[in-house]
This record gives sequence, structure tokens and C-alpha cells, in this order.
Amino acid sequence: MEQLKGISIFVEAVEAGGFSAAAERLHLTRSAVGKTIARLEQRLGVRLFNRTTRMQSLTEEGRFFYERCLRAVEEIRIGEAMLESGRRDVRGRLRISMPVLFGRHCIAPTLARLLDEHPNLELDLSFNDRIVDLLEDGFDLVIRNGPLKDNPDLMARAIARQRMTVCASPAYLEKHGAPQTVFDIPRHEGIVYRRGDDDKGWIFPTAADPGRRLVPKARLRLDDLASISDAAVAGRGLAWLPCWLVREEVLAGRLIQVLKQEPANVFDAHAVWLRSPVMLPKVRLAIDTLAARLPAMMG
Repeated sequence: MEQLKGISIFVEAVEAGGFSAAAERLHLTRSAVGKTIARLEQRLGVRLFNRTTRMQSLTEEGRFFYERCLRAVEEIRIGEAMLESGRRDVRGRLRISMPVLFGRHCIAPTLARLLDEHPNLELDLSFNDRIVDLLEDGFDLVIRNGPLKDNPDLMARAIARQRMTVCASPAYLEKHGAPQTVFDIPRHEGIVYRRGDDDKGWIFPTAADPGRRLVPKARLRLDDLASISDAAVAGRGLAWLPCWLVREEVLAGRLIQVLKQEPANVFDAHAVWLRSPVMLPKVRLAIDTLAARLPAMMG
């Protein structure tokens, strides 16, 4: 049993990216994790990690050993999932990564309600706009917006459709007038999302051109959607934003949607998880809950 414990801690240290992160996940001290790995190395007669004062990285022998340990650990996880599937009680820790704003406004509030319904469930939610690796970063589930790349190691399910809208403050519209068609947009001041070197433009799809883009005049460029919404409320120009993000501002009258007769850009949000013969009940619960509850929040 001590040998199995050492292997499970070793696998957790690899997946967490270091001893400190593994200790936090396992509710142990960093010292306890380090000593367990040291005992495992002594028993095997090899060094599994290269260590510095700030980080640990796998040796070649460590990578070889991890790949084989992972298969055994996955078999144990599948066995546990098969047993848990017969229980009504969903339990254990569920680690999910999600985009920052979409996660804060939509995903986290939806999933947090599960804690009231399942007292033995724990949620570990990470807000990050980068593309994480489920296996290397140790997540059970990730939420991704937009089209997905094919990956034979992953499974995905669409959980919501997000619609973009053009909006502006009453003060801006009173001063500049409202655009009547999408072709009026280049004549208006726009608050543009920019991440990188170019302005991507706003998408208004047609049957002939699903990727049709129009670019407004832009003296204000931001790389944060919430800041764009704030600037629109302040009357700085038109903004092109997800409906769920501006819903409260629209209901309060601080923003007004325009061009509602024009075709809107719509894209899917997906839940993504590692392909496995058996889905963990806690993962299935989260996916089913998001798919059932998110559409009402999309606006």
C-alpha cells in the first residue's frame, strides 16, 4: 500500500507541475511530497526528477516511469468511476479550467449551485484564457469558446451558443445617431478588441460570406471585454460584445442594442475532456448541468 501511495503522489506531482502544487492538491505539505518521491527514487534506484530551488522537471527515467504509472492509475480511476456510476451521490474534487469572463459570469455561478445539491462534491475552478493541456495541467474538464481543433485524445460537447451584439450608450446614440445597416459601422466610432497587432473586425455573416467583417473607426482599443463594455457605457462608441456580457447593462438601459435586424455572429462554447472508456460521474454531472442551464443565460 505504501508503494501504491508513492506512485499516486509521483503521478500527481507530474500532473500538477511540481511538488508544491501537488501538495496543495493532495492536502499535504511540500516536504511530505518531496520525501515520498525521494523514497520512491531510492527504492527504484533512479532519479525521477531534476530539482532546483524553484522547480522540478522529469528526468528521462522519470518520463518513462510516469507513462507506465499513468496507465495503472487510469485503470484505477476507471474502476472507481464504474463503482461510482452505481451511486446516486456524486463525490470528489472536480478541476475545471475556463475563460476568465465567460467563467466568471456564466460557468462558475452555474456550477457553484451543484455544491448545494451534492455535499460531497468539491469544485476547483481555474480562470485562464490560455489553452490548457488537460493531462499535463491536471484538469478533469475545460471550457473552450469557438471552433475546436480535431484531437483524437479528447471528447467535446457543445454546452451553449453565444451571440454577439452591437450596442452603445443612449448618450452616444443621441449625439451620433444609430447605424441603420452594418455598412454604417465604418463611419462610427468603435471600441475595438485587440490582442496582437491587428484589428480583427466585427463579423456579420451572410450565406455568401459567413466570415464577412467590418471595421469601425477606432481610437480606443482594449484587450479586455469587460473594459470595452465599461467604455461603451461611458459613451465612447459602438461595441461588439457577447449578449451575456451586456445583458444587465441593456436591461438597466445603460446600453442599447442596435442592428438587431442584421445577422449576428453566433459561436459555440464546448466542454472538453480526456477520452476514456468511462466518464467520471462528477464530470458527467458538470457537463449535463451546463448544457441544461447555460442556454437561458446567453441572452
